[in-house]
Amino acid sequence: MPGRPSLAGRCLRGSRRTGGMGGGGSALRVCADHRGGINWLSLSPDGRRLLTGSEDGTARLWSTADGQCCALLQGHESYVTFCHLEDEAAFTCSADCTIRKWDVRTGQCLQVFRGHTSIVNRILVADNQLFSGSYDRTARAWSVDKGQVSQEFRGHRNCVLTLAYSAPWDLPGAPCAEEAGGLLVTGSTDGTARVWQVAGGGCWQTLRGHTGAVLCLVLDTPSHTAFTGSTDATIRAWDILSGEQLRVFREHQGPVICLELVNRHVYSGSADRTVKCWLADTGERVRTFAAHGHSVSALKYHAGTWASASSYLDPLASP
Repeated sequence: MPGRPSLAGRCLRGSRRTGGMGGGGSALRVCADHRGGINWLSLSPDGRRLLTGSEDGTARLWSTADGQCCALLQGHESYVTFCHLEDEAAFTCSADCTIRKWDVRTGQCLQVFRGHTSIVNRILVADNQLFSGSYDRTARAWSVDKGQVSQEFRGHRNCVLTLAYSAPWDLPGAPCAEEAGGLLVTGSTDGTARVWQVAGGGCWQTLRGHTGAVLCLVLDTPSHTAFTGSTDATIRAWDILSGEQLRVFREHQGPVICLELVNRHVYSGSADRTVKCWLADTGERVRTFAAHGHSVSALKYHAGTWASASSYLDPLASP
């Protein structure tokens, strides 16, 4: 199986947060069936299932009730970079340049999306569209049903690592979003994030300020704010309509690899092996969690329970 060297960090942990933000957390269960590091995880909308994508070229579906593996998704020809889980379908992308759609009940591959010319780093499913970002320096929009590219977004000078989408109705009173069929935000190793009009593929704003690659981002659509995490060890908040940088979150001692936004708190996972909790509106750090023995590669939250994944691998390691 082609992949990157030094595969490790195969541990997936589920933790329940108790009490307030100052309270502790206890590990509920550990899932360790993958034969390589876990690069991403995704929770089903009802929180009953968890999908993991691994360096071993597979994705696995788990029951959150007992930690048992429910399905093994095999078919990619290289490591799985990212995964997304819905009620009846799962989506994975890979260093084999493809995206796959899976039936979560049978584990069968339903569709293969081909078109990117290099590693596909991230995918996002919204409004019956699939969005993807790749090392080929492009982001693309696809029809979920037909598997065909409907739009390409070109302008980044290096690979596209992360994506977020806002539908037109999530940004009331923003003409750019209404006319453009929504806004797509992308982060790149060129150190910028870009805001794109989905319908036409044009760049609306370029968000400049990071001094390293933008590895992750999350959107707070009510406040039209994007939070980006970078190899420069900072998190930055931006107004996606004006392009203004609003605040900088500093305290991590390594690249910020993953972000989650929950109840006006930003949670960040880093190569410094910690998860930090911040107030989204001020940038104040509330809590630091010593999460893993290696880089925190992914975070997911549902109904009081956190899942975090870990890997030894450098998030910008070459294929």
